[in-house]
Amino acid sequence: MTRRQAAWVLAKKAFSLTLILNALITVSILAGILYGIYFSWWKPWYPEVINGNIFIVGIVAAFINIFPSASIGRKLHTGRFLFHHYVYGFFVMFFSSIYVLAFTSISLVMVFLLPSPSIAVSTGRFFLLTGFTLVLDDLPDVSKRMESTLNKLKSGACRIRPVFHWLQIITGAVTFYLFAAILAFQVLHPSTNLANYFTMGTLLVTSLTSFISAKRKDWLKITPPDPNIPTHG
Repeated sequence: MTRRQAAWVLAKKAFSLTLILNALITVSILAGILYGIYFSWWKPWYPEVINGNIFIVGIVAAFINIFPSASIGRKLHTGRFLFHHYVYGFFVMFFSSIYVLAFTSISLVMVFLLPSPSIAVSTGRFFLLTGFTLVLDDLPDVSKRMESTLNKLKSGACRIRPVFHWLQIITGAVTFYLFAAILAFQVLHPSTNLANYFTMGTLLVTSLTSFISAKRKDWLKITPPDPNIPTHG
């Protein structure tokens, strides 16, 4: 493999991991918003966002995007340095957990649910999700039992591929609506709250990922795993 080819492989792997990370960030942000809606009677970006329950659809869109996003990098042979990268993921999650416990006043259970403008909290959240991204991307290598379970899930998903394909289109469209609604709210009610812009950014990337993946027919192209071929390496 030439240097240019190696650089392209690494760039594509990084792109795959970035998409997975964005999906997880989207889930964590929307989970926090829903927690505020259900437990604090919060009405975020109302009336542009007509009903807070619609954020659930954004979470579904992010989850649906994880598999095709991971598939981009799973086909590449990047090798590994000392360990599988899920090991590094567990290390990042472990030290991030200690960081959150030591330098923030929010428990690990609530770190993704309670709103906080603290840079320390935001940093802890980011690295926790980064570690989880590495683990999630390399999940088939964690154990044979895990690989077997994932293969069963993939086989089941293959039987309802058109459902996931259309769900990706519909949830992607709803997620784009959420992005547009928050943008409209910001235009009508100017705010310097950076969290609003960060939320819009993740929603936009999630919706575009849904549309591009659906156009590529990623879910329609998945095939049952071959038991004689390792899922990942």
